[in-house]
Amino acid sequence: MDLSSKAGPPAALAQDLDEALQRQRRAYFDHPVPSLGERRADLLTLQRFVREHKSALCDAISADYGHRSRHETLLAEIFPVIDGIDHVLRQLRGWMRPQRRAVDWRNFLGARNRVIPQPLGVVGVIVPWNFPVNLALVPLTYIYAAGNRAMIKMSENSRHLAALLIERMPAYFPPEKLRIFDESGGVGIAFSKLPFDHLLFTGSGQTGRAVMTAAAQNLCPVTLELGGKAPAIVCDDFPLRTAAERILFVKYLNAGQICTTVDHAWLPAHKIDAFVALARAIVPARYPALDSPDYTSIIDRPAFDRLLGALDDARARGARVLPLIDGPAFDAATRKIAPQIVLDAPDDSLLMQREIFGPILPLRGYTALDAVIERINAGPRPLALYPFSKDRRRVQALLERVISGGVSVNDALFHVGQHDLPFGGVGASGMGHYHGREGFETFSKMRPVFYQAPYTSLKFLAPPYGRFADRVLGFLTR
Repeated sequence: MDLSSKAGPPAALAQDLDEALQRQRRAYFDHPVPSLGERRADLLTLQRFVREHKSALCDAISADYGHRSRHETLLAEIFPVIDGIDHVLRQLRGWMRPQRRAVDWRNFLGARNRVIPQPLGVVGVIVPWNFPVNLALVPLTYIYAAGNRAMIKMSENSRHLAALLIERMPAYFPPEKLRIFDESGGVGIAFSKLPFDHLLFTGSGQTGRAVMTAAAQNLCPVTLELGGKAPAIVCDDFPLRTAAERILFVKYLNAGQICTTVDHAWLPAHKIDAFVALARAIVPARYPALDSPDYTSIIDRPAFDRLLGALDDARARGARVLPLIDGPAFDAATRKIAPQIVLDAPDDSLLMQREIFGPILPLRGYTALDAVIERINAGPRPLALYPFSKDRRRVQALLERVISGGVSVNDALFHVGQHDLPFGGVGASGMGHYHGREGFETFSKMRPVFYQAPYTSLKFLAPPYGRFADRVLGFLTR
């Protein structure tokens, strides 16, 4: 969604957005620091909502997609929220505890330094369509853990889910604690212009730029979770079947519509044919036909047409496109595109120029690992990196020489599901983190507080400066 291209929202909606923010801000000022017990109660309420609406959430998301595998929704959305809340509940007391910091004893004998985590106030969250429950409620977990209030703007491609949340969530949280908004045209840009205390956006880099520009007018701090062309690098020493099983599982999960999925894979040149043969055995065993209930649709017609256009562009430029299951390569009625592998896609093809975000896996051959590193570093920094090797020194070299938002070694995607690891991009793939302690700190003001001692040597250094001050300052700056 290009926020800048949308017309402004109706005046009534703009007023509703502003009134919702003011209502939450007033509630924040009336009670700025919720207790541990209050925060735990909010988290347990959120968890209860997900448990009590598990089936309805799966059905709503599937309706928004046209078809979305129920098991994929349970695995990638429902479970991470429930399990993530359990993790936060175990850690929250320690996260809320003031941190002790060292005091310069030479000048402040008896003084104390503390860093106190305090709630920011009202946090805005702009949610994408690909994992809308996960990417709305996992951030909300950390927002509530930090003691804040929240306003959430859903995607225009999540209309069924948004309607469900707007209808059911008020029975769990009052509007001064949580408000959810649908995208009814122009809401996104108006939402990003609100003077939140923090704004989290997950989506494309193009839209992220628009969000950041709008937020800048209020000097509103932003966390941007974007995407990019995340590569897998399979080294010669790693078992090829294991690499294929793991890469192919993640690549075709949600039909490839995942910001952290493997965008393309680098393989030793002499192993590409063997990888293709493995893929032609592995993928049909998982998805016997295009109409498999376990295989998810492409979200909408523009995305469907974009992916087919990218395949046509690759063919026209000499690439080989290899469907991995028997039958039709796509079904326009259900917006399903069969899992594909692409060989010899040129650098200037659409598949290699932008994030694919679909069930298409280009394979690239290499003979020297240094050349792979140079090619990756020549482009924008990816959100994720997936090295496959049993050689610790080789893995360490890749970690040191290729910067990415996160890394999974010898697997793909799963660093995102580790609750105690921060999640976030770098450069073009985003800024800031959430998940884990870093998520709590992102939505907190880590406030430095200095407690002065009853007596301080600074009184001897007050003007008028004399010989004693000369000696002391000379000693301190020697």
